[in-house]
Amino acid sequence: MKKRFKCEVDCANCAAKMEDAIKKIDGVNDATVSFMTQKMTVDADDDRFDEIMQKAVKACKRVEPDCEVYLK
Repeated sequence: MKKRFKCEVDCANCAAKMEDAIKKIDGVNDATVSFMTQKMTVDADDDRFDEIMQKAVKACKRVEPDCEVYLK
């Protein structure tokens, strides 16, 4: 399943670090985080998508604590 989410990220470097962190999560096929469009795209296993997104949000918070990811 591939979904897009709005996310607030402060710089392109942080976006790249978030993208790398999300790609390391088990079950993630691909991920992109764009500073310019403030969007995150995640392609992950359908069965565990919600669980994977919770881990992705935690990974983003580790990179940039004030980052906001809107899952709805």
